[in-house]
Amino acid sequence: MDEGLVLDLLQKALFNVIMIASPLLLAGLLVGLAVSIFQATTQIQEATLAFVPKILAVFLSLIILAPWLLRKTIEFTLYIFSNINNFVK
Repeated sequence: MDEGLVLDLLQKALFNVIMIASPLLLAGLLVGLAVSIFQATTQIQEATLAFVPKILAVFLSLIILAPWLLRKTIEFTLYIFSNINNFVK
């Protein structure tokens, strides 16, 4: 397995990790920002108020995006399995 193939595989793997994780992280970020603005305006400093909505947002986005996330994961897995003879050389 030459260096170019390893770097290509690593690039595809990292890109897939970013593509799979970014929608969930973005949902948590947006909800966290909204909760922080709400806490700042109402001066409520409850610690659990920051975590529960973020967890619910990530869980809800995971349920909504599950088919797309699974399809992306399966596509990468099929790429790995279909090119395994090139990787093992």
